[in-house]
Amino acid sequence: MHAHLVQVEFYVNENTFKERLKLFFIKNQRSSLRIRLFNFSLKILTCVLYILRVYLDDPKEDNDPFIRYRCQLLGSLVSLSPLLQVTVALISFLETVLITYLSYKGNIWEQIFQISFILEMINSVPFIITIFWSPLRNIFVPVFLNCWLAKGALENMINDFHRAIQRTHSAMFNQVFILICTLMCLVFTGACGIQHLERAGKHLTLFDSFYFCIVTFSTVGYGDVTPQIWPSQLLVVILICVALVVLPLQFEELAYLWMESQKLGGNYSRHRAQTEKHVVLCVSSLKIDLLMDFLNEFYAHPRLQDYYVVILCPTEIDIQVRRILQIPLWSQRVIYLQGSALKDQDLMRAKMDDAEACFILSSRNEVDRTAADHQTILRAWAAKDFAPNCPLYVQILKPENKFHVKFADHVVCEEEFKYAMLALNCVCPATSTLVTLLVHTSRGQEGQLSPEQWQRIYGRCSGNEVYHIRLCDSKFFGEYDGKSFTYASFHAHKKYGVCLIGVKREDNKSILLNPGPRHIMAAADTCYYINITKEENSAFIFKEEEKHNKGLSVSGLYDAPPRLPVHSIIASMGTVAIDLQNPDIPEESGKLTLPTENGSGSRRPSIAPVLEIADSSAILPCDLLSDQSEDETNQSDEEGSVGFVKGYPPNSPYIGSSPTLCHLLPQKAPFCCLRLDKGCTHSSFEDAKAYGFKNKLIIVSAETAGNGLYNFIVPLRAYYRPRKELNPIVLLLDYQPDNHFLEAICCFPMVYFMAGTIDNLDNLLQCGIIYADNLVVVDKESTMSAEEDYMADAKTIVNVQTMFRLFPSLSIITELTHPSNMRFMQFRAKDCYSLALSKLEKVERDKGSNLAFMFRLPFAAGRVFSISMLDTLLYQSFVKDYMIAIARLLLGLDTTPGSGYLCAMKITEEDLWIRTYGRLFQKLCSSSAEIPIGIYRTESHMFSTSEASSVGPGASRNSTASDQSEHPLLRKKSMQWARRLSRKTTKPSSRAERISQQRLNLYRRSERQELSELVKNRMKHLGLPTVGYDEMNDHQNTLSYVLINPPPDTVLELNDVVYIIRSDPLAHMPEDSQGGQTPGTRNRQDFGTETRDETHL
Repeated sequence: MHAHLVQVEFYVNENTFKERLKLFFIKNQRSSLRIRLFNFSLKILTCVLYILRVYLDDPKEDNDPFIRYRCQLLGSLVSLSPLLQVTVALISFLETVLITYLSYKGNIWEQIFQISFILEMINSVPFIITIFWSPLRNIFVPVFLNCWLAKGALENMINDFHRAIQRTHSAMFNQVFILICTLMCLVFTGACGIQHLERAGKHLTLFDSFYFCIVTFSTVGYGDVTPQIWPSQLLVVILICVALVVLPLQFEELAYLWMESQKLGGNYSRHRAQTEKHVVLCVSSLKIDLLMDFLNEFYAHPRLQDYYVVILCPTEIDIQVRRILQIPLWSQRVIYLQGSALKDQDLMRAKMDDAEACFILSSRNEVDRTAADHQTILRAWAAKDFAPNCPLYVQILKPENKFHVKFADHVVCEEEFKYAMLALNCVCPATSTLVTLLVHTSRGQEGQLSPEQWQRIYGRCSGNEVYHIRLCDSKFFGEYDGKSFTYASFHAHKKYGVCLIGVKREDNKSILLNPGPRHIMAAADTCYYINITKEENSAFIFKEEEKHNKGLSVSGLYDAPPRLPVHSIIASMGTVAIDLQNPDIPEESGKLTLPTENGSGSRRPSIAPVLEIADSSAILPCDLLSDQSEDETNQSDEEGSVGFVKGYPPNSPYIGSSPTLCHLLPQKAPFCCLRLDKGCTHSSFEDAKAYGFKNKLIIVSAETAGNGLYNFIVPLRAYYRPRKELNPIVLLLDYQPDNHFLEAICCFPMVYFMAGTIDNLDNLLQCGIIYADNLVVVDKESTMSAEEDYMADAKTIVNVQTMFRLFPSLSIITELTHPSNMRFMQFRAKDCYSLALSKLEKVERDKGSNLAFMFRLPFAAGRVFSISMLDTLLYQSFVKDYMIAIARLLLGLDTTPGSGYLCAMKITEEDLWIRTYGRLFQKLCSSSAEIPIGIYRTESHMFSTSEASSVGPGASRNSTASDQSEHPLLRKKSMQWARRLSRKTTKPSSRAERISQQRLNLYRRSERQELSELVKNRMKHLGLPTVGYDEMNDHQNTLSYVLINPPPDTVLELNDVVYIIRSDPLAHMPEDSQGGQTPGTRNRQDFGTETRDETHL
């Protein structure tokens, strides 16, 4: 049996004549729009014909009452109008019947008794009847009521038009339009009706009737024009009643839609999107701090002043945010739209497809940060799907979620940057402050009116940022084409005060920080440098001719006494004037003369000049792969027997982490050996003292062992860190880490964990806090949100303050949720100096500074950090697309072959002969090809405070109410009581004497001694040796701050820490030795001792 093919036709029900008519007149948007437009035109035509008839009609005046009332029923038609009016009425009648038939749904009476159908019959049927009965041709028909039918047709036409153009957000427009049409129809109906009825009375013209209606509906009521007969007066009453019912309903609906539109924020018009430039900011919830950080940083760039910011947020606008957006400075440039990035309608409202960029920020204050990341990922996907050509700038919280948004143009992972920055803070002090100042836009004008010198120079240097320019287009670096990178960096700093830190080849996408002297500059290279402003905004003033006229020697820049600094900068109106001293200095002038020794004529050897082309014999790189002479002997017996190897960590905790060559254990440590406070079959050690660490510990207090904590360990175990400088790392965790995390860290040497919290003194002592040099307190996820704003840091601040009292010499680095809370770190209630800094902060904030918090001592010293300070890194990437890459290289998150790394060296007494920062720049460039970028300076400072005993270095801290200095009367009475007791008993018993002596000793004991006794007693209770804990000095009479790219004539001071970018040692390895170990040690000139080339901390 063969199967036959059967053709099946679908939707045959639409082929009937009725369905085709319904499709044409009702269903089809475009055809129904044309039908309604035709119907609207007919209704308007009938109203116009009625007005013409009124103006052309001249009824006979008669005092006969019968004739007067007869004029109300009859009217003379214009000779040409009857045929036209009958034709229009016939067409309207047929169309109404057809639409009624097509719209029939089973109840004919419901359609017949509709107001629109009744009005159609009143205005059409009389004219049709006149065709068959001519005496009725003079009957009055209220054709002006067709205005209401025209209003309905216009409303339907507008709705169809919006459907045709796919416009969904038109409710507000429709409501306003309906209200206007209602008012016009009321006035037109009243004017025509009163004019017709007054034919039997005062014979008002149509204009007089219109004037009367306007005056009446506006509640003015002049009384100069009034209806005279009762029918017209009754019509006025009816119209007023209708208006009192209809208009309030219309206004209520309009007010509701207005309030809703205010919440939603309206739309950003397509015309504005195509003629103006705007960016879209997508956030889960908008707080005032986040908004102001974005606006201040975004509009800090001159070329962004004409941009608009469209905020797309799913929540209702906050009261504080609304108040800020009403300020004229922002109201003209910021548009708030309530909506979701997952809805195409809301993305259309924000005109995402026409935006210059889209910033998608995560809500870091959520308890579940993973869920916040998931929302960010979906927003990024939705934006990419809707506007694939719009650049995306995405902020993600967890590093394991970063690969989901890898397609974005720029991505900043919060935990990656946070942990890497906190780790570098332990080996390069105040790295967090250094990076924060670099990624904030400033003119360097903060603190310039302060009487404190350190505030002026600190504020001026904070204006330095990273800029870029092509070598062939640069006046700073154009003359160094064909010369080494080190030569260009040193001479550009000496002549212009700019610090060249990196370069990028034209054929390479990777940025190289300090590629070393073997990198030869090319005209197509892109140079990255640190300066107050970019070169394009700089003016150059040459003074060489002036100096020749004055007879000054051109050779030897540093031979003469100190003159005006080369980097002298006037950062005003966006233009920098740079004094160029001796631009054509011969090469011999590179030799810097040194001070004489003991007043004699003998001099030390001068600093070697920086060579234009690298000499392989002049600079011998540090062979970090061999490490034959490194510190196996410096380790404990257990560590020395094992040794370290260099390699890539075998287990990465998440996808997307950059591979970094690190110090590793030859074999993975068992999980039981990672526990610091518990012994196992492999090791019996149960406290930090037993391990016998040679270096100070680094303790990290965190709530959980997240994947981001991996980025804290990697920079501290990078291959370029000398083995003898590796600090043991102890993770103090609130919760036990999982095996996945332990598997990732078990390959690193000297990394341990312990369960405990910082608010438990026993846990701190067990993890070896008295042997630690740095304690890093990471913000806890469970406390990032609080019912009251800015209270999320309360527990952290109080716990850190307790440790600050218990261990005053410990360097505590704290992460806070809110930057404004850093004023509570190391809080002293009676510190007048901190009060003065608070006033300075308020002054800078009033001036509109982006760095108003920079003068807080904990931030300046790098002791406190908030990840929200790095939000500007993402914002700045809109103008500087290289900032994220440079920040990752500086922090060690990325390792590009040939790129250098950030480290620090300390200025000792043997280094003071170098004298100035400019000479140090030459010394580093010529001897080890290192590029200094700043100084971390610590100064002694006498704080003006009423706590006099807390200032002196030898005095104790007296800040509690139990201090004897605050109770002189109590001390006097106690001493009198002791003397009285001694007089009454000539031979006191040994018991009473002992009690009295103990009482006096306890009374005279200071707060520092009490805290010391408390700590020692707990150590004895835990069975820990107290030898390591002594009377630690309180160094709170010092202040520290960061100087980015200071002037060359800045005098070096003892204990200055210099930030340097050291070139990649692997980039200088010979080809035959990169696969194995190369013998040899680092042989270089340095600052006095053999170990000066290493990092001093």
